[in-house]
Amino acid sequence: MSYRGTTGFDHSTPPLTGVLLTNLGTPDAPTKGALRPYLKQFLSDPRVVEVPRLIWWMILHGIILNTRPARSAEAYSEVWTDRGSPLLYHLMDQVSGVQAKLEQSLGSHVMVRGAMRYGNPSIPSVLQDMFTAGIQRLVVLPLYPQYAGPTTGSTFDEVANDFLGRRWLPDFRFIAQYGDDQGYINAIAQSVREHWTQHGQADKLVFSYHGSPRRYLDNGDPYHCQCHKTTRLVAEQLGLPAERYLTTFQSRFGREEWLKPYTDETLKELPGTGVKSLQILCPGFSADCLETIEEIGMENRDYFLEAGGERYEYIPCLNASDAHIEVLSGLVMRELQGWEHPRYPSDVTAREAKVLLDAEDGNA
Repeated sequence: MSYRGTTGFDHSTPPLTGVLLTNLGTPDAPTKGALRPYLKQFLSDPRVVEVPRLIWWMILHGIILNTRPARSAEAYSEVWTDRGSPLLYHLMDQVSGVQAKLEQSLGSHVMVRGAMRYGNPSIPSVLQDMFTAGIQRLVVLPLYPQYAGPTTGSTFDEVANDFLGRRWLPDFRFIAQYGDDQGYINAIAQSVREHWTQHGQADKLVFSYHGSPRRYLDNGDPYHCQCHKTTRLVAEQLGLPAERYLTTFQSRFGREEWLKPYTDETLKELPGTGVKSLQILCPGFSADCLETIEEIGMENRDYFLEAGGERYEYIPCLNASDAHIEVLSGLVMRELQGWEHPRYPSDVTAREAKVLLDAEDGNA
């Protein structure tokens, strides 16, 4: 195996502690041409689709990549902004916020960057930039509060695959989940209270999470349980009785059974049970994106109102709010315990390197 070094490496490069925030991904543009390579990368990941590779390759290339890019491009065009993809600009705002917060505590020897598991900026390209800048320690925080193989697990795979080709590796820590972190629970509950202050409460509060095939749960993925735990903890903070809230799962794909109850079917049924107003939030998402803005904010709203509902309100994700920046920075600071100072100070490293090189050249 050929190992990658760092082009132009200098032993006197100031050492840095790196923090990498990651999210799922986004196409470069809301067009069919941009969606096809993005969907190909996403749906080719065996963590995302656990189907025998040959069978899935034929389905993916024979059907999905010939039909879905156009439909997805139309959906993305509904949420695209002057700043581009919402998921990407929220990530960049989160990076800026955490960078500023950590610098207050750690000074200038910390570097915070953001990357996407699929699409750009890619994890390998951002890691390369961080290594070139001189990181010696790295904390990776995938922005998925609840652990799931297709999200958090896949992110670890991508980082590990990058490390396989590197000559030098940093001290490394990885945050696998934070859906029960007290700071996160407090921030979610506070966002609901603030919404209630402005709009009042509704008949029902719905917690909608991204879905996954039921067999992933049966095979040991803890995502389903962690989602329900997040709901329970937030509901307890809000003082809600069990009949006032429920947990659902959105965005199913294909014909097999996914985690239930399904968000869309639930919203179609609720008006028939007497629920005329509801508020819905997505505490499995760290930032608003296609699935929250278009699917929850638009598509599922129509389902509820067309079924007889009268009032539907989406409570936005935490995005780059001050409360969320505090949560993310707190998670990172907890992992950085014991890493307050550079492990290999640049002046010492450079001096030692010079002595060794001079000795080899006969100049010592």
